[in-house]
Amino acid sequence: MAARQVREVVVVVHWVSDIKACSVIIPVLNEAQHLPRQLEALQKWRHAGHEVIVVDGGSSDASIDIATPLVDRVIRSKKGRAVQMNAGAAQAVNSWLVFLHVDTLFSDTAMNSLQIALRRKGISWGRFNVRLSGSHPLFTIISRLMNMRSQLTGIVTGDQVIFVRKNIFEEMKGFPDIALMEDISLSSHLKKIASPYCVPDTVTTSSRRWQEYGIIKTIFMMWSLRLRYFFGEKPSVLAERYERISK
Repeated sequence: MAARQVREVVVVVHWVSDIKACSVIIPVLNEAQHLPRQLEALQKWRHAGHEVIVVDGGSSDASIDIATPLVDRVIRSKKGRAVQMNAGAAQAVNSWLVFLHVDTLFSDTAMNSLQIALRRKGISWGRFNVRLSGSHPLFTIISRLMNMRSQLTGIVTGDQVIFVRKNIFEEMKGFPDIALMEDISLSSHLKKIASPYCVPDTVTTSSRRWQEYGIIKTIFMMWSLRLRYFFGEKPSVLAERYERISK
């Protein structure tokens, strides 16, 4: 009996030592309605030795109260997704950073797949494939096109869960302090170092904005914003337009 117990302890210690510790950084602003589901799904992640950080950009609802008992730390920051994620990264203690939007659900299988991926040699950053929630047939097509676009271009958006080595993120000076397109800008720089590794698993991101604004209108809006950004329009101007038409 004693010998069997010793063998079990050895196995557990070996498994824990093989974990690539991550800091999951979640920027929020008035997300009390959606935080509980996401943070509860991350408790196994915390128990496995990873860090979860919520960075609040000045919420007026109960976001901070909800997050406090379910994360390792809550950071108060100026409003702005790039600013908030940089603030979280600055206080992260682990060697891998995982940037998670509150609309994207990080499942147990996604966590396990990420851990397997991080044990591969030569990976410096990467992403997941994504699927949109909702039953409309167009969401399946849109999800496939999003993943295909990312595979072909190496450009990654925040809803695909960007993960990156902390030292490389710091060398890149983090996300640029811009009001919109911070994920596209960062991935444009990162892909000069290496192509993003695509984890062979899928995360689910909410389709609520698509449903509220309209599927076709949202497609045209997103492509219009990215095209304007490509041709040099200021992110602050794009952000104003995005906030105005997505309310």
